[in-house]
Amino acid sequence: MKRPSEIGAAVVGSGFIGTVHIEALRRMGVHVHGLLGSTPERGAASAERIGLPTAYASLSDLLADERVEVVHVTSPNHLHHAQVSQILAAGRHVVCEKPLAMTSEQSGELVRLAADSGRINAVNFNIRFYPLNQHVHELIAAGGVGDVRLVSGHYFQDWLMLETDWNWRLVPGLGGSLRAVGDIGSHWLDLITFMTGLRITEVMADLATFIPIRREPTGPVETFSTERAAETSEREIGTEDVATILLRFENGARGSVAISQLSAGRKNSLEYEIDGSSAAVAWDSEQPDQLWTGHRDAANEILIRNPALMAPLARDAAFLPAGHVEGFADTFRALFSAIYADVGHGAPSERPVYPTFADGHDEMLVGDAVATSAREGRWTAVERTATPAMHMEEPART
Repeated sequence: MKRPSEIGAAVVGSGFIGTVHIEALRRMGVHVHGLLGSTPERGAASAERIGLPTAYASLSDLLADERVEVVHVTSPNHLHHAQVSQILAAGRHVVCEKPLAMTSEQSGELVRLAADSGRINAVNFNIRFYPLNQHVHELIAAGGVGDVRLVSGHYFQDWLMLETDWNWRLVPGLGGSLRAVGDIGSHWLDLITFMTGLRITEVMADLATFIPIRREPTGPVETFSTERAAETSEREIGTEDVATILLRFENGARGSVAISQLSAGRKNSLEYEIDGSSAAVAWDSEQPDQLWTGHRDAANEILIRNPALMAPLARDAAFLPAGHVEGFADTFRALFSAIYADVGHGAPSERPVYPTFADGHDEMLVGDAVATSAREGRWTAVERTATPAMHMEEPART
């Protein structure tokens, strides 16, 4: 088995999230040999700023580097399908940002290509890898809340609340037809599916665009940038700022979630509550080291993240002792550690603990149902065909 320090990687994309990938890989000891930027000039500038030895001129140039075994795709959404297809054809393992593709047809094709290739494939649903979310997954699987009856929550941000706020995700041709749902709502939906072990079967969705005209800068803008461009032009917006979705799960449970990218003061607020027949649990991403547990006939509890008190899978995702807060960047390290354990063995586990392309495809199918429901104003079933099963249970190899 190869250790992380014996594995080479490269990253496609030089923006905010690409840098987060690189820093997590470095913490693991993985050799990040270079990156591919949106242009050779931007790639070279980013490589110099981050301290990487190589800025590749093209994806073909990157794949010609035989030291690279794993490629992380963090480029804009419309590029994922073609890039991942090329990477798999070259025999490399792939970690792709969500959404996996622009359409469920594309994501389904990537599931099949990955299965045929035998290569390790993963989607970056990193929110699963907060240690307490891993703990909730095991708690529910062991019957710790009884039968799941109701799930509720939200994912709120404020970085697109002004008409002058701009990002490529606002353009359907670059980001996809669902914006708030696809960009951040997919994290919440995947997380709930992972923790409960229940698939979403039907949705009733309402989507709203409160800023139909925005001011697009004439130059590039980094994600979460607060800078205001001097020169702008008006651009019509066809994707949602806000979504509210009612959910039905395969066991009959009900759910609701609100998703927003214009909630003032909410920088990255994901919350959920899962109500079962014997107990409830609740968690807030802005206080990630605390898990609330509710009881009917006993005192409620707050578990402070402590590896000694958590389930085995949760302990694997915790790198620091109790009292030392772990946050957003640490989830990438935890997720990548699980992925690279399989890379070290040269093949995927039978049931990987990390989200695979099958999980990414399932979220695309849920997104299809959300879009149809919002357009037609009715409950809509999630239409699934035979694809490799989602993987949510087997612990990572050690």
